Parts: sequence; structure tokens; C-alpha cells
Amino acid sequence: MGLFEKKYCDFCGNRIGMLGNKKFEDGNMCKECASKLSPWFNERRRSTRADLEAQLAYREENKSAVAAFQTTRSIGRHTKLLIDDNARKFMVTSASNLATANPDVMDFSQATGCSLDIQESRNEIKDKDKDGKPVSYQPPRYEYSYNFYVTLHVNTPFFDEIKYSLSNGYIKTGEQPMNTMSGSWNMHSASMGMRTGVTKYNEMIALGNEIKDAVDGMRMGGMAQPQMMPQQQMVQQPQMAPQPQMMPQGPTVCPFCNAQLQPGAKFCEYCGGQLM
Repeated sequence: MGLFEKKYCDFCGNRIGMLGNKKFEDGNMCKECASKLSPWFNERRRSTRADLEAQLAYREENKSAVAAFQTTRSIGRHTKLLIDDNARKFMVTSASNLATANPDVMDFSQATGCSLDIQESRNEIKDKDKDGKPVSYQPPRYEYSYNFYVTLHVNTPFFDEIKYSLSNGYIKTGEQPMNTMSGSWNMHSASMGMRTGVTKYNEMIALGNEIKDAVDGMRMGGMAQPQMMPQQQMVQQPQMAPQPQMMPQGPTVCPFCNAQLQPGAKFCEYCGGQLM
């Protein structure tokens, strides 16, 4: 009994292994059932069985929303904000196979804001004395690095924010601290960090501002007209004599994110999935 008592999942009924129990307020959950919860949900331990049953039902229904989602805009490098302008839906995910990942699909009306934060860190650069021991320069020298975070504020029954690292880790910029006045970004001092590139720093600033503009657009009612796909954004050419038609080669719809693609594409320009 007690520590070694056998436990069973209150949802699927399977026995829970010694290290596989995901405790909640009034019961136990196996790791397989817990993996079906939203990746943005972090209140499991304070949730009741009824709360979790409601979320699992919602997550099952969400699979249909993922299947119907057609990406018209993709913003990000690692974790991406995917937007379906025609259906006025969005999701945030790092997965290339959306059907497997089942990311939460939300309406534009559920977006309530976007916060941008930069975590600054610095490592002191040391010299060596005549005995080879590290000593500080006078004045001290530091190497700076930065991590960029995006927080989407949303109105859902199961979570109210989506926070992720835009840069997927620290970007090292050298000994010159970067400008803390970066538009909508908030700068926070920290202590440690690594990565590389002033150019990449500026890219993250621009990317974060693009995400914030997109979220603000959702809050303002979205786009006035549906976003055109890349193959639709072509200058109209003069009418030519009819040519023999050839069957297009390759897929026209990405099997991973449902984006419409140009015939013959080998990789999806939105999610990066390999098609051929």
C-alpha cells in the first residue's frame, strides 16, 4: 500500500508504471493520456477529473479542426504561428506533421494580445595572470547574449497564454550590449547564455514585431480580404494562344499542414515538410 500501491489511469483504465503517474487533484492519469492534453496546458495537478475529461473531449474534436486548417501565412523559424486567413483560424506549433501533433486551433476572436520579451545575459571574459589563473580585465569585459520570447494571450477554457522562445535559445552578440529600446520588446537582464549573431538578433526583432502585428490584426478583425496564396500573387500576363495542357507534377496540397502549394514542390514553404 502507499508508495508501492498499484495505480490505474482514471481515463483509459490501464495500469500506471512506477514513474508514469501524472497526478491530478482527485485521481491519477497515465503518461499516454496526459500526452493528449494541450501542450500549452500546465494546470493538471490542480485540475479535477471532470476538468480533464472535458479537455480530452475538446482535444479529440480539435483533430477535425486541424484537418480542415489551410495555412495561408507561416511566421517563425522553429516554433511557428500558422494562420488560416480564409477560415480566420490560427495555431502555434513546431511540428511539421500537424495531424500527429494535433496543435490547438483557435479563432481570431480568441487572440487577446501579444507580449514580446528579451532576456539579456552576460558572461565575463577573463584574462590570465602570469601563473595562468583567470583574472578580470580592468575594466571588466563581458560577452552578451539574448533569448527572445513571444507570449500570445488567448481566451480558451483550458489555457490563457502560449509562451515560446522565438530564437530557440540564446543568441551571442559579442561584447557590445544591444539596444534595449526595441519597439514593443521588453528587455530583462539575466546571467548566462550562448549562441551567435548580431544579424540574427535583428532578424528576431523583426520577426517578433511581425508576429505582434499579425495578432493585433486578428484582434482588429483580421484581414479585409483573404490572403492570396503565393501562386495567386502573379502579375497577369497577356493572353496567349492556347497551349497543349500538361498534367501538373507533384502535390498541390501539403499533407502535413494543408497549405496549397505550387505543382511540383518538393518541400512545403510553410511547414518545411518533405513532399517527394
